[in-house]
Amino acid sequence: MGSAVPTLHSCSTHLPVPCWLHPFLWVLHTIHHDQPTTNMPSASTTGATVPRGLYDEALSSFFRNVDSRKSSSGACCVGGRIQRLKARAVLIDMEEGVVNGILQGPLREVFDSTQLLTDVSGSGNNWAVGHLTYGSAYRESIVNTLRKTAEHCDCLQCFFLIHSMGGDVISRYLIVPCSSAPTSIHGNVSINSRTKTKELVKILAEDGTGSGLGTRVLSLLEEEFSDVCRIVTTMYPSAEDDVITSPYNSVLAMRELTEHADCVLPVENQSLVDIVNKISLMSHGAKPGCVLKKDCTVTSGHGSLSPTEKPFDAMNNIVANLLLNITSSARFEGSLNMDLNEIAMNLVPFPRLHYLVPSLTPLYTLADVNIPTRRLDQMFSDAFSKDHQLIRADPKHSLYLACALMVRGNVQVSDLRRNIERLRPSLPFVSWNQEGWKTGLCSVPPVGHSHSLLALANNTCVKPTFMELRERFTKLYRKKAHLHHYLHVDGMEQSIFSEALSSLDALIDEYHQLDATKARITPDAPRLSIAR
Repeated sequence: MGSAVPTLHSCSTHLPVPCWLHPFLWVLHTIHHDQPTTNMPSASTTGATVPRGLYDEALSSFFRNVDSRKSSSGACCVGGRIQRLKARAVLIDMEEGVVNGILQGPLREVFDSTQLLTDVSGSGNNWAVGHLTYGSAYRESIVNTLRKTAEHCDCLQCFFLIHSMGGDVISRYLIVPCSSAPTSIHGNVSINSRTKTKELVKILAEDGTGSGLGTRVLSLLEEEFSDVCRIVTTMYPSAEDDVITSPYNSVLAMRELTEHADCVLPVENQSLVDIVNKISLMSHGAKPGCVLKKDCTVTSGHGSLSPTEKPFDAMNNIVANLLLNITSSARFEGSLNMDLNEIAMNLVPFPRLHYLVPSLTPLYTLADVNIPTRRLDQMFSDAFSKDHQLIRADPKHSLYLACALMVRGNVQVSDLRRNIERLRPSLPFVSWNQEGWKTGLCSVPPVGHSHSLLALANNTCVKPTFMELRERFTKLYRKKAHLHHYLHVDGMEQSIFSEALSSLDALIDEYHQLDATKARITPDAPRLSIAR
């Protein structure tokens, strides 16, 4: 099968990126809210039983409630009965096959025809075709569709995008949270400000490379919505990726991400595969106190869109729950809610060093993994373990510039402070930002758990991933192999390759200079303690 919108896979048989991610996300979100509608998948297809409910503020973040009997857009206000939910999404597919498959599947009623932009042939693993050819041909249509979708929001806050880097498919999500946070924090005072809802618009675009049209959309967002934060989650290919031109596509995309994104959350194929292998071991009885049931969503596929197991459901689960956790403050109340635009403000001290390493615990949110409350402290420790990183890295042995902890569930501020103080001695921070922590507390836990934690670390541990990518690029570029496929595209010049490589070299060098300061870091003086 060729490239397609909802899949996030490389051509590699062994190390695929999650496929069917965006339908999985809609089902997960619906189960999270326990909110159904007549045009959503039934209990038999989602593995969940949900009663018919009201259209609340949390549900409105991902869906519009449309009543076709009303004039204009037919949108219904928050607080009314659910009529018909329409996903806040735009699907841009340069090969129409999978979009057509979605429209014939159980989620066909969730998407409106005005949300679709499709072509026929795709970009054929060529970044230049997606970025220059399709990007130019569809520029006006993409911008108009984005504007129309944004008009359904009250107050545009942030764009949140997801795409693969070097494979043959891109799946892109633009999340547009609106209005102020449900709870804004000023100093130590919590002020409720739930006057408007936050809406999140999800845009899926595909160009046959995973990076060409996607990074073009990113640059269009900067042009059209220059004041709105742009957060991108990228799926990095493995070294065994069988898309030969993957290094070219990835390095060309890296330059665009470095120049036009406000934050980038890298996720590696191999890391997801390793995590899924751990799930498989746990399903056979490993680790007491953290038991995965044999018939759970992750291992059986019963929670997917059909009773038939799909091979990438477990990987989908991880990535989809990354999205659900990072947007939890936009959907639920909490004592320390964190807006998406606060992530870049607090975690990015230098504009180019905006690559944030995500880690998620527990890793199997939809699976029935029992995490006793007594293991709350262990959850914080796991978030800094290399086994829970969504890229292959060990942040404890690298340098932290800043770190965000986004906690959900029955967790107190005192629990946060205690664990930060406990872990601080083992986490090397830059000397000029020893207090570089940003914390968020959302009171609503994920389904089936008492609490969860998403950590976003601005850490120099991303440097080896970039160095490996540069090495793979250089092997091809030194021989000028496959270069003619790119240079035949109108507007593509060899200087673009050289500039992309120079940009990556400069980025690696900036991380290297920071790493060199680690040896000069001196521990903080012991803090005074009050005798009891």
